[in-house]
Amino acid sequence: MPRSQRNDNFIDKTFTIVADILLQIIPMASGEKKAFTYYRDGVMSAQSEGEYAEALQNYYEAMRPEIDPYDRSYILYNIGLIHTSNGEHTKALEYYFQALERNPSLPQALNNTALICHYNFEKLIYPDRGEQAIQQGDPEIAEAWFDQAAEYWKQAIALAPSNYIEAQNWLKITGRFGE
Repeated sequence: MPRSQRNDNFIDKTFTIVADILLQIIPMASGEKKAFTYYRDGVMSAQSEGEYAEALQNYYEAMRPEIDPYDRSYILYNIGLIHTSNGEHTKALEYYFQALERNPSLPQALNNTALICHYNFEKLIYPDRGEQAIQQGDPEIAEAWFDQAAEYWKQAIALAPSNYIEAQNWLKITGRFGE
């Protein structure tokens, strides 16, 4: 049974009913309807319940018929979120970058990329990043990662000036806001 038919949460049930009605009355190609159904099942049900494997499966299915770059960017972004939640930061970055290629105005992907650069706690391409590099006594590597994080945060803030207040404060405190 599709996840959209199994929702126990009132809000999810309501959204699912409204989404199903919209799918019936809004003229869309069958591929677009199919993509939206998989996307809805991924984001509204599986991902919100922590069922990441099922959510990933739904997102990959949604990618097959989806041709609109804007819509694909959100699917890719959500795949990146799952990889971030699973601690797979390298994979997450790949999907955030793919999302940004299709939709450069996606501040949440820029923010999450900055967060990975700033706070990454696992070893990725380089042995140390951001905070971890400072803790291990390598301030030059840390500064390089902080500078990279600052660039992503500046782009995200330019797109959504009232969001990312903590990032704005960090940029001001570290003197990176005006660079």
